[in-house]
Amino acid sequence: MKIWGDIPKVQGIYNKQKRVEKPGKAGKTGSTGDVVSISGKAKDFQTVLKALKNVPDVRTEKVNELSSKYRSGSYDTSGKDIADKIIDSILDKKV
Repeated sequence: MKIWGDIPKVQGIYNKQKRVEKPGKAGKTGSTGDVVSISGKAKDFQTVLKALKNVPDVRTEKVNELSSKYRSGSYDTSGKDIADKIIDSILDKKV
């Protein structure tokens, strides 16, 4: 194939292509480590849980009061109250 005309123009196109240089060293990236942050709500929740752990499960003064009423014979409940409590507890479990 013969190229007629101005050959330097053709060579000029090839010379205009950018040369690819070797990539330089990138900046050193070090690991910063994992960071955990706890929200304010979570901190409040932890405080409440710690306070609840210190509260006893059984209120001894209430138990002693009912126990003394039972022993003296003054503790009186109706069958209707007992039946209502049983039904309420069954319905609470189903829902």
